[in-house]
Amino acid sequence: MIAGVRVAALPAVALALVVGVAGVQVAAGGGDFRPLVPADACGERAPTTSRAEGIEGLTEQLVLRGVDDAACTLGVSREALTLELAQQDEPTDAQVDALRDGLRTAVGEMADDGVLPPSSSLVDEALDGADVNRLLAAAIRALPDSVIDDALPTEDVLTRAVDELDVRAVLTDLDDADALRDEVEPAVMQAVRDELVDRVRNLV
Repeated sequence: MIAGVRVAALPAVALALVVGVAGVQVAAGGGDFRPLVPADACGERAPTTSRAEGIEGLTEQLVLRGVDDAACTLGVSREALTLELAQQDEPTDAQVDALRDGLRTAVGEMADDGVLPPSSSLVDEALDGADVNRLLAAAIRALPDSVIDDALPTEDVLTRAVDELDVRAVLTDLDDADALRDEVEPAVMQAVRDELVDRVRNLV
């Protein structure tokens, strides 16, 4: 009999606990809880910053802006775009075009915002990871910064790197929703390095 009463009382106890927890949340300021809504990819963006420096930091900002612009073009959130790409066997033409155009637009935005570093500040880093003989590398490093910056505007270098990037191959390699930046950033970074090295060779 007593056991039966205890069993019957369990729903009431559970309800009391739920109400109690809810009361604590409200008292702590949790009464206005709302489900998280994905950020509007077309909305005004706060200035992007990166903890990294050099080419890595530059490409991180470029990809963040480029993916947002691509999502806006496609009429979806950044989260929805990454999920779609991870679930597809290969990207659509529209997705490939949107990302390439988004990266191009991001280059222009960064130039307008005045956040692009001079190309001369990136050359040493690009040479460190390139297959360039020591004599040629030394000759390139001896060039005055002004010569490099005048001949290789950073905006131009980034635009050419984006144009040379195999966007379809990069997007095809995605296997989960968190992989978009992990795949795109290294690919863009390498494209920027290659473009810098290829073009700076012609200055020597």
